[in-house]
Amino acid sequence: MGQKVNPLGFRVGITEDWKSRWYAQKFAYGEFLVEDFRIRRYIDRKLNRKPPFAAVSEILIERTREEVRITLRTARPGLVIGPKGAEVDRLREELEDLIKRKVGPLTIIEIKNPDLNAQLVGEAIAEQLKKRASFRRVLKQRMDATMQAGAKGIKIVVSGRLGGAEIARSEQAVVGSIPLTTLQANVDYGYAIAFTNYGTIGVKCWIFRGMYGEEVLETDVRPGGPVRRGRR
Repeated sequence: MGQKVNPLGFRVGITEDWKSRWYAQKFAYGEFLVEDFRIRRYIDRKLNRKPPFAAVSEILIERTREEVRITLRTARPGLVIGPKGAEVDRLREELEDLIKRKVGPLTIIEIKNPDLNAQLVGEAIAEQLKKRASFRRVLKQRMDATMQAGAKGIKIVVSGRLGGAEIARSEQAVVGSIPLTTLQANVDYGYAIAFTNYGTIGVKCWIFRGMYGEEVLETDVRPGGPVRRGRR
């Protein structure tokens, strides 16, 4: 049996921060949790699954007594904000209608180097697989681009009816090093699904960006920076 753990969940509270930052008493916890899921699902469907494809990789949610604050990390902030902020205002109003709570002004953070974001790399591979591109060529192109962007290592696993084959299988490609069990290693993880005519193909992506504290990726760190403990 494989002993697999999500690299982001593995580091939460040690070097990574939570994606939902709020506290609730027992009677309200379940309701807030479902609200967070609905917010993330709605934004993903609106901005990532249909034009203009805004490449939103992460949705951070905070709650106060008065309002819900949402931060979006995207490679295409102009598409999210829209002309004179019209699109982002419309999105905020739609979210208020969805959860029936006050939503504060949305914060948009630009991802300046999408090739170092595992979720966006996985989504790009899935998009090309939908267009019936050769999976080996796609993997090589994306891995080369990520390594040239400054990554220390990348691993990609694709599973399903690759190339339309009768029998589903998994293919794995690795370049550089991926220290999954090192908590001080900044390993980003993303997962995407390609819905093709001949079946579903899953894409998993791991990107090793270096150790926490190295100023390699100052443009691609969460708001407030990672929580660093243990090493001083």
